[in-house]
Amino acid sequence: MKGSFSPSESSNFRDPDTGALVYQVTNHPSISHPTYFLQSSFTPDGGHILFTSYRTGSPQLFEAGFPEGDLRQLTDGSAIHPFSPAIHPDGSSVYFVRGGAIWRIDRATLAEDRVVELSGAQLGECSLSGGGEWMTAAIRKGDTQGVAVGRADGSGWHVIPFERTVIHPQFHPLDPEWLIFAGDPAPRMFRVRRDGASLECLHEHGNGEFVVHETFLGTTGDIVYVVWPFALKRMDWHTRRISTVSEFNAWHIASNRAGTQVLCDTNHPDQGLFLIDVANGERRKICQSRATSQGSQWRTSRYALREDFEAARSGAKENLSWMETPSDSVYGPQWTHPHPSFSHDERFVAFASDRTGHTQVYVARVA
Repeated sequence: MKGSFSPSESSNFRDPDTGALVYQVTNHPSISHPTYFLQSSFTPDGGHILFTSYRTGSPQLFEAGFPEGDLRQLTDGSAIHPFSPAIHPDGSSVYFVRGGAIWRIDRATLAEDRVVELSGAQLGECSLSGGGEWMTAAIRKGDTQGVAVGRADGSGWHVIPFERTVIHPQFHPLDPEWLIFAGDPAPRMFRVRRDGASLECLHEHGNGEFVVHETFLGTTGDIVYVVWPFALKRMDWHTRRISTVSEFNAWHIASNRAGTQVLCDTNHPDQGLFLIDVANGERRKICQSRATSQGSQWRTSRYALREDFEAARSGAKENLSWMETPSDSVYGPQWTHPHPSFSHDERFVAFASDRTGHTQVYVARVA
């Protein structure tokens, strides 16, 4: 029930490969996972970690005192979008998607209010600007798809249409007038001004160049992305010059604030979680993942074609993004992927693993 507390489920162990201290935050025979890899699951003070759990029968938002505090259920009722929650920079509230609306919940009172409703729409994960004033989410409504953007107080919302499925819109860390987003499948990387002007493709490529998981390289303002499964790449925001950071099968990625290190998980093979030094490409292993990381497409080096989806889904309706696809998807159930992300002080990384048979929330100490 919303507001209810339950005892801590936390335990800890040493990673057998690196000796890193790893906390298992949840321990329940259901799916529980951190919010998403594009933003931190930790509150700014580091005292709590936010996660989605299916333990009540549908995805709901929970928080756990870290490292060993009680668990508290924050939402109930209709299911939330499991990967949508985003914590406001001041830590007081959390934004999430439920149905065709974005909601805000006050962490102290658990009072909820609807920020914006786009009736009949399907929305992706929330993303906040650095100061928390602006919000964005991918949208599909009937034949319209694109980027929904507006103020976090619910004003000024509009849709920037796009010809294909949109995923992972994010604000530029230094200039919230700009956003990047991914077009699915290829070409992948685009940017646009918040008012919808200056839409442009940043890199022309075909399905054979499997570009994924683009995000900003901290406060450098450059973009870092993966060419699966070969390399981690960097693109200069101003010149679009592309350089190779590391020839490595980095997968989901997150930058530290300074843009000097990139956190990643790995797949095919799963070698664990790593920190990659941007200056020289050297990498340091944090710990094992032991996640099953499902999805047939991650065994290939190209985007899924129509026949791949048809074979996997048997005619199922196309979803808004990979993270919402069913268990038989070519990209796999997203809760089987680690999706690592930093704490705000960058001393810890949160990740998911189904090593026990059910996906649980883990945190590894990195410093």
